[in-house]
Amino acid sequence: MQDKHLNISAGVASVSVATLLVIAKIWALSVTGSLSIAASLADSALDLLIACAGLLAIYYAARPPDKDHTFGHTSAEDLAALAQSVFILISAAVIAVTAVRRLLATTPHQMTAEGAGVAVMLLSIAATIALVLWQRYVARKTGSKVVSADSLHYLGDLIPNIGAICALLASSLLGFQHLDSIVALVAAALLVLGALNIGKSAWDALMDRAAPPDMIAAIETMAQEMPGIYAYHDLKTRMAGSKPFVNIHIEVDGDQTLREAHAISADLKRQILAAYPNADVIVHKDVAHEADKPPRD
Repeated sequence: MQDKHLNISAGVASVSVATLLVIAKIWALSVTGSLSIAASLADSALDLLIACAGLLAIYYAARPPDKDHTFGHTSAEDLAALAQSVFILISAAVIAVTAVRRLLATTPHQMTAEGAGVAVMLLSIAATIALVLWQRYVARKTGSKVVSADSLHYLGDLIPNIGAICALLASSLLGFQHLDSIVALVAAALLVLGALNIGKSAWDALMDRAAPPDMIAAIETMAQEMPGIYAYHDLKTRMAGSKPFVNIHIEVDGDQTLREAHAISADLKRQILAAYPNADVIVHKDVAHEADKPPRD
């Protein structure tokens, strides 16, 4: 229960910080006209969408399966991620086109109120660092993959924020306006890469792609080393959102009691869940050396 509250607190903090930064950057964009701030604003808007999806996932994914969703509700996370990736790609395209037009224009675009823009970006960096520190603490305590991934994403946001500050200072101190467009193009490229990664991950999950190879290898090692298991077969995995589903058949001594056989499968399930707490695990028991025999007439 404490882990759930910590994860929720990290999710609420993420939504709060993203909301604050979106509002601040909208104001900064309106007074400066900086494309690099526009790129940072698009990234913060993405953060807000992801943070909201992550917070909803903590609540929604915790709901037990029902008669209409017997495997749970975690695939909603992937549908939201696909929509987010489309939004990011559109935002990146708009920023990139505008940046190219400014670079090709005969008269450079003049930015204003650069000091206000720098102040907002410094606020953004400070708030991001504070949030990442809290998320890292929560992730260590709870092992939440959602919180850990969100923390890594916010770390990546520091790059466009710092780039925007450099562009604003170059405009204010040196009168060099083109750096703003160059930073915006780099930020747009980073947004495209992020969108493609998010979209691919969501698409793979919706298409029942197997769990990561390192997870499959770890489960195979557990089954091989578990006392009482002679062999295993038909190990199948799939991802739904951040939730892995695991199906494995183990071969056990057919002369032992059902209670003893169940204890072996329960031990394997506990070991898998200890390594992957968010997993849904089903262990089937077969009699050793009879798994491949044809059925009796």
